[in-house]
Amino acid sequence: MTALSPAASATTAPAPVTAQTPIIEISGGAKVFGSFAALTNINLSIRDGEILTLLGPSGCGKTTLMRIIAGFEDLTAGSIRIAGNNAAGIPPERRPVNMVFQRYALFPHLDVFENVAFGLKLKGLAKAEVNERVERMLHIVQLDKFAHRYIDQISGGQSQRVALARALVNRPKVLLLDEPLAALDLKIRQHMLAEMKRIHGETGATFVYVTHDQDEALILSDRIVLMEKGRIIQIDRPQDMYARPRSLFAAKFLGETNLFPARVTEKAADRTVACGSSGIRFTTTVPTDAQVNAASVVSIRPESLYFHTDDPLSQSGEGTVEDIVFIGSRSFYRLRLDDETRLRIQVQNNSRLALPSVGERVTFYWDAENVAILPAE
Repeated sequence: MTALSPAASATTAPAPVTAQTPIIEISGGAKVFGSFAALTNINLSIRDGEILTLLGPSGCGKTTLMRIIAGFEDLTAGSIRIAGNNAAGIPPERRPVNMVFQRYALFPHLDVFENVAFGLKLKGLAKAEVNERVERMLHIVQLDKFAHRYIDQISGGQSQRVALARALVNRPKVLLLDEPLAALDLKIRQHMLAEMKRIHGETGATFVYVTHDQDEALILSDRIVLMEKGRIIQIDRPQDMYARPRSLFAAKFLGETNLFPARVTEKAADRTVACGSSGIRFTTTVPTDAQVNAASVVSIRPESLYFHTDDPLSQSGEGTVEDIVFIGSRSFYRLRLDDETRLRIQVQNNSRLALPSVGERVTFYWDAENVAILPAE
């Protein structure tokens, strides 16, 4: 057998993994199907142990990106590294990842225990180790008492936990979840999001989660990757992406917002922005790359506007109440401004505060830190 040269050994040896090494790193990633560019210029580092969500509308490329991480698709251009090693050409079964699909593909002829044990038995592990790992995993997902039930004897939420257990029992470094809660009703979905956070905390695996549901992304994620038309629009913590969107798409996609055409009038001391013909002036921090007199958009969330304040620094505008929608603990007020612009204000229903009626002329308030100035698109 011919000995490898030092140069050859250096190119094939696994890269050392440090605490700072991303568990997954994609650089300059692109994926083309025929003439269709599914992904363009993807640069993404996924941290070891985090819950990262790929969020965006249908067709934005999030599932394609997940399939590339899993090894079901290859990049057309760029590179992907997993646990510090080049993953190009490595088949799915040899990657330290596991995937849970929207349809769990559980075996109806096997009970819960055997479904979870299936992958371990394929690896030829000793019976004692299989039993120990499966029992521990069933304990983590709180299905100990259901070990010998068949899949048609448990609920949808329990089936989802079986799928999680079957994937996690193999101890993958990364668990990929492709819209796993889409088939569940609202209450079970909300319960499973809390369960998934708990299971993540107990296992320490990295979760990469795909969804088009903004509530799931906000509840579950350490960070969100917002995608549109095959590109990454913004990567941020949920609270930062919601409060400080960097684009009109991000402001509109994540939650509800009021949008006003605007222009930056100055970038000096007060950093003032004048809004449209309504006469409202928003005084707030302007992005450093914003140009004076350039077309911009003001974004302010409905819950950041209010009718009562004791703060002399609050900014204000005036309008007429056109409509009120009552939703239990809160109500939405639609106001018409002097230039016929409409905005929505969300208020908590509180009997101690007098709230306006339809047709009433009102003053509304907001704080400077709740205003986002975005480039016009």
